[in-house]
Amino acid sequence: MKRNIVILLAAALIIALPFVLRRSDERTNWRPGDPELIIISPHNEAIRFEFGHAFSRWHEQRYGRPVRIDWRSIGGTTEISRYLTASFVSAARGWWTSQGRDWPAGAGDALVDRRFNLAEPPATVRRPRDTDERYARRVQEEIRRWETIRDLYRAFRATDDPAQLTAKIDLFFGGGDYDHQKAFGEGLTVAPWPADDQPRGLFADDAGRELIPARIAGETWRTPTMFGNAISTFGICYNLDRLRELGIREPPSSWSDLADPRYFRQIGVADPTKSGSIAKAFELIIHQQCYQAIREAGFDDADIDRFEAAIAVARLPPGELPEDVPADYQRALERGWMSGIRLVQRIGANARYFTDSASKVPIDVSMGAAAAGLAIDFYGRFQAQSTRAPDGRERMGYITPPGGSGVSCDPISLLRGAPNREIAVRFIEFVLSEDGQKLWTYRPGAPGGPVKFALRRIPIRRTFFPSDDPAIHAMHEEHLRHAADDLADPLINPYALAERFTYRPRWTSSHFGIHRDLIRAMCLNASVELQSAWAKIIAHGGPNRQGTAFVMLGRLPDWPEPVTWRSAPRIGREHSRLDYMREWTLFYRASYREVLETVQTRETLR
Repeated sequence: MKRNIVILLAAALIIALPFVLRRSDERTNWRPGDPELIIISPHNEAIRFEFGHAFSRWHEQRYGRPVRIDWRSIGGTTEISRYLTASFVSAARGWWTSQGRDWPAGAGDALVDRRFNLAEPPATVRRPRDTDERYARRVQEEIRRWETIRDLYRAFRATDDPAQLTAKIDLFFGGGDYDHQKAFGEGLTVAPWPADDQPRGLFADDAGRELIPARIAGETWRTPTMFGNAISTFGICYNLDRLRELGIREPPSSWSDLADPRYFRQIGVADPTKSGSIAKAFELIIHQQCYQAIREAGFDDADIDRFEAAIAVARLPPGELPEDVPADYQRALERGWMSGIRLVQRIGANARYFTDSASKVPIDVSMGAAAAGLAIDFYGRFQAQSTRAPDGRERMGYITPPGGSGVSCDPISLLRGAPNREIAVRFIEFVLSEDGQKLWTYRPGAPGGPVKFALRRIPIRRTFFPSDDPAIHAMHEEHLRHAADDLADPLINPYALAERFTYRPRWTSSHFGIHRDLIRAMCLNASVELQSAWAKIIAHGGPNRQGTAFVMLGRLPDWPEPVTWRSAPRIGREHSRLDYMREWTLFYRASYREVLETVQTRETLR
């Protein structure tokens, strides 16, 4: 009996220790009845802690009361996106049916479909001239169903009242602009303030200096509903000791280096269907191949600017060109896209694993569990610095491939029907302000900086970076005194990086979602067959000696139609994802097995 009591006391002590030893800087003045805020976010614990702590203090200083943040952390941005869609569809259904209205079949899908046509029913449900009575009744029923969905679609987007319709979450904080713009397209996010009444000093100062651009180098940094607050680039992290063991003298410096057969089963990669950030990295890899193919076809940057402007004005179907744009330009783009897909495939063939977490890759590389990997800049830089030897020797490096990455933003968006809207809008203002931006880059303990964690993220406000404007530059120098990273470094400064890479949305943005699916079928679902085929090609002379097998390796599916730059987005829009993913997976498994049989061995090569 005494033994059981001792065990129970020990267990109680273990449970109590975190509370007994809690550091004083985690205490809060918040009491029941004070404001609360509900935020869904893919951000890690360090970011959640620092922003929760700082915002509560900021809010108390300005409005007299602290705020408690209820963080909802359910996984990566993709999981959050799916969760929000499902939550709003469920909330809309309860709200709609509580009014005594029918919830027709297909209403959930149509509700969040930005392509839903409000003008008139599709041709398939319009009244025919056929005189068959039963058929006419069915058509009338289909028209009524469509009209109900139309009314629901309109009413949903006109309602921003938590008393009527809410997912019981205030803000979507973090992730990539793709998922935030997708949420807006689905009707899940709303503007926090009128476009003509933005908070003073947030996006421009009183002298008219722009502090947070709406767009830069082709990337969108803010819209009326989405506000970038930190910047990400993408690159390669590598372990110097592992490279020496593999006989690789020069560290990787370009995306194509990761497809080198010497890296077979040595690359750490995150699953792009789970990580929106890594999906963006793959898009940029493909995007760079498009650019290179266009340059190799003889077109320079001025040509690209002129042609893309003409195509944008013409507003023709994808791939069709106005008369003043040469067909060779479009053919080069499509050829580059195919090259990009095949480059991603070979990187996948070299993968040691595909993980659900983008942050895992730099950690594994630092420990030598992988020789190199795809990384988000702040994860790569932080891990490289934290793993230096006691004598300062570098064990790990990180590089953003020159011209290989844009400057993407991590946004924040206000959700429809936010239960704590006023506090949520204040949080957005805080995150975008000088006070909030300091948290991303200041050293812990610096005035206005984090309490515990160096977040090592790149802020978005212009005042943190060098400038020809004396007033902006003076603010940069003050921030630089407290920053954990050298914000003047052109490899860190997003305004300098933007001059080296221009993102052309027409090239790859509409392919973003289908890239994820194609990569999953090609590299994850058929990974055993892919790596077996790639290993045999490498073992028997490599791509140069195995030309036929190498070409076969890069084949793309032909169901439900041949996959090309033009068809890929259409497949994602018009066909069942379940169906094409099944067919693509079967295609790649069979194709890779055929490659295995095609590889010529040393005996057959003689």
